[in-house]
Amino acid sequence: MNFFKKNKDLVEAKWWEETDSGKILCTLCPRYCKIGEGQPGFCYIRQNHNGKLYTLGYAKPTGFAIDPIEKKPLNHFLPGTTILSFGTAGCNLGCKFCQNWSMSKAKIDDINSLDARPEEVVKLAKKSGTPSIAYTYNDPTIFGEYVIDISKLAREENIKSVMVTAGYIDKDARKDVYKYIDAANVDLKAFTEDFYWKKTSSHLADVLDTLVWLKNETDVWIEITTLLIPDENDSSLEIKAECDWILENLGDNVPLHFTAFHPDFKMKDKDYTPEYTLLQAREIALTSGIKHCYVGNVHNREGQATYCPKCGEILIRRDWHTVISDKLVNGRCNNCNTNIEGVFG
Repeated sequence: MNFFKKNKDLVEAKWWEETDSGKILCTLCPRYCKIGEGQPGFCYIRQNHNGKLYTLGYAKPTGFAIDPIEKKPLNHFLPGTTILSFGTAGCNLGCKFCQNWSMSKAKIDDINSLDARPEEVVKLAKKSGTPSIAYTYNDPTIFGEYVIDISKLAREENIKSVMVTAGYIDKDARKDVYKYIDAANVDLKAFTEDFYWKKTSSHLADVLDTLVWLKNETDVWIEITTLLIPDENDSSLEIKAECDWILENLGDNVPLHFTAFHPDFKMKDKDYTPEYTLLQAREIALTSGIKHCYVGNVHNREGQATYCPKCGEILIRRDWHTVISDKLVNGRCNNCNTNIEGVFG
């Protein structure tokens, strides 16, 4: 049965315009898909139906989970708390190394999606006792309308909203999508245009622009994650260039996470990322001047702990995604009273 016949209450999308060719121009992300009648865009879940663009992912999550917030990963935003996580089908990037491809490369009618209106998502967060909601698993940019409606209701209930995203979004659309967002972890997938274009079918400059905008023009707390893939984006020179850019454009207080790759999707021929590669990248970041750098997808307590950048005191100890101890006092080092940037409860 046709998806539109089964779902008569579909929500019309924002961020699109008609073109002279009769196709619809989607203006949500820098891909700017031109979509013909009955066709979806690159992301699969924004479709032209009778000359209007609809968002097939609205109120159609693929499932919910309660995660530690450190799993997003966010280490300086309400550490030690839980977060209600969900995503939809589809994605606006084409990462060959996607670690969640069963969702991101699926169409909404290819998987068993749920029905959950925005008010039901917020109600679930309240019932679960999670202080935050994460829009994650696939890229929440593509279900921006859903994000806006949930995050607005969540803010009214004093529940935080977190975007886990690649940051590939149009300059105008992001003003709407992030209006009620409290924190974001942005995947900076590499630091060369060659990698971005060949491995993700997107462009580095657009992601960097989003990061600068988030830092300078919003109150959104940001952290950055780079998945290091052997012989693809893990050279010392590239890591140093990334760190230098962060320092120059975002400052030294934005936490940076280097995480380990595992063979998946279209890059199963690659090896797992060695732990020493992550630790070397972390050392480059700290030596460059970044105050907080972490390693992920490996068990390394030293690389997962939060330190005072002034006196070196271990302030938050972690074992994988579990906080073992937290010595922060009102967001300050308990030893030297240095302020630690972040959002701490």
